[in-house]
Amino acid sequence: MAQSYTRLTREFVRNQRAGKRRYITGFDGIRTLAVLGVIIYHLAPSTLQGGYLGVPIFFVVSGYLITYLLIQEWDSSHSINVLGFYGRRLKRLYPALVTMLVGTTAYITLFQRDLLANIRGTVLTNMIYGYNWFEIKHGQSYFDRFSGESPFTHLWSLSIEGQFYLIWPFVVLALLWFIRKRARAAAVLFGIAICSALAMALLYDPANTNRVYYGTDTRMFAILVGTGMAFLWPAHKLNENVTTAHRAILDVAGGASLLILIYMFFTMSGQAASTYRGGMFWFTVLSGILVATVAHPGSDLNRVLTNPVFSYVGQRSYGIYLYQFPVMIFYESRINIGNHPLFNSLVEVALIMLVTELSYRWIENPMRHYHYGQITNDITTYLQQPRAHRLANSLGVVAAVLFGLTAVGFVQQPAAAKPTALQQTITARSAAAKAKNEAAAKKQKALAKAASKRKHEKAVAFSKMSKANQKTAKYYFLTADELMTSKQTPLTAVGDSVLLDDSGDLQKVFPGAIVDGAVGRQASVVPGVISNLAQRGQLAKNVLVNIGTNGYITPTQADQIVHAIGPSHQIFWVTAHVPTREWQNSVNNRIAKTAASYKNVHVIDWYATAQNHSSWFVSDHVHPNNHGNRYYTSLIAKKITKVTNAKQ
Repeated sequence: MAQSYTRLTREFVRNQRAGKRRYITGFDGIRTLAVLGVIIYHLAPSTLQGGYLGVPIFFVVSGYLITYLLIQEWDSSHSINVLGFYGRRLKRLYPALVTMLVGTTAYITLFQRDLLANIRGTVLTNMIYGYNWFEIKHGQSYFDRFSGESPFTHLWSLSIEGQFYLIWPFVVLALLWFIRKRARAAAVLFGIAICSALAMALLYDPANTNRVYYGTDTRMFAILVGTGMAFLWPAHKLNENVTTAHRAILDVAGGASLLILIYMFFTMSGQAASTYRGGMFWFTVLSGILVATVAHPGSDLNRVLTNPVFSYVGQRSYGIYLYQFPVMIFYESRINIGNHPLFNSLVEVALIMLVTELSYRWIENPMRHYHYGQITNDITTYLQQPRAHRLANSLGVVAAVLFGLTAVGFVQQPAAAKPTALQQTITARSAAAKAKNEAAAKKQKALAKAASKRKHEKAVAFSKMSKANQKTAKYYFLTADELMTSKQTPLTAVGDSVLLDDSGDLQKVFPGAIVDGAVGRQASVVPGVISNLAQRGQLAKNVLVNIGTNGYITPTQADQIVHAIGPSHQIFWVTAHVPTREWQNSVNNRIAKTAASYKNVHVIDWYATAQNHSSWFVSDHVHPNNHGNRYYTSLIAKKITKVTNAKQ
């Protein structure tokens, strides 16, 4: 056994001296953890709210591996073949990227033409790896999971890596030429990484995170941490013969960093200021420690993260990441996944893996190992006997169709995305609501002063109910008492586009209602909205909350909303009807639990009322049409009246 061990050790040393590359199998395990985090986050954000942090892990691994291989090449030959490096990167990355771009655009052209806006810029900037900057100007927030989500959004990270690959051989050469000590080169890279993290913190804008989330300068610190580790800790110069104490230090450091990273996957929200003001940077530092310990041949962590499943997923992680969004978005546009989120998530994962496997077998692997120098001979051979190449013929036809459809999409795309009928309605009603808010604020004061005389006024109002009020009551299925109570009830309504869509109806029944809604609004921003309304004196005793259309509501967020409103107010929380999204049931369960925890929180169950009435909604199955708004408004008025009368 001892002789065998000595022989293996000598062979390892000879291989290292000869410049042979050691495949670090544990990196497949790290890639698997990263891609699982991203996939789970996209499928169920509340389950793994920090899953988007898989991307910085990919950056660290890429930075380390690319730099390590370039340094190893320099150490073995005192030169770096830059053109060879570019060729390998293009062969590895471009075929699948082009396939995804063309295939997705072709599908959009055929079946989802509303996504054609900016398609030329999207495809072309991805081809030159500049899409992240295009996304800053033209894209939506990475965390907006409802409003016309693009199947290309996730490609921002590939553009940053492409920019890195373009300049990095020259940067490594410069560091090796001009900075003799590699520890100093590592220090320079770590210093620039810190500057990048500071730029993220300083440029962070809670109202629009696109600049810091997609920017090369504000995200480069993750890649730089990996590159610095490669200079400081190159795998080909690390010896597996370490003392027991050193092995224990490596294992503890790697194991602890892995556990903390997993914990941060569950706890670090992508919409929290702390994430951009240091949180993501420290996550990246821990990722660097994990990568370094896995790269060391004397650590046990490489073995822990090595198994057939991790190897399979890790080797296909690029394809999984590439195809995930198109599969999810196209599937969810056809299937209402809200009532069965787990089942539909499993179906989506299966489809992603199927598409990835086909791409890996038929595109990525063949193109990666193809010798492009023989392309002329291959074309000549094909032209001589075209019928003998059935597979090539079939693939050629498919490629021609896909490129043709992509060209059609380029030509026929709208010059500018025209607002849909729903968007026009929401915009108009939002403006109308703002115009009425000032008058509503004055009316609230008058209503508050008259609260003690309500019973008398209601009796008089009932007997003197005008024809207009009778018509309104009939239109919204209200009794005279319900309508007159609503008209005398001060109300502040806070919510998203569903509330905005209904604002005209709501303010007709509640003339004293102040409506504050925003398209795409998430639960995380509601406490700030409530605080602003309170400071302006526009927070009524009765507060309607319609939030949950655009994403999950965590227990902490629900508590923060209730506390921001305060115990002296009655809170009426409308459940979400979002059958097209996996968070529907989770949101409604959270609303029910919040109402059970606070006496002043009351549930208005719009979901239960509307779930079997598809005719109440426009084509997205989420926003009520004019008919649906009648029932939505009626439900709110009846619930508020019931609670108000019970407390008198």
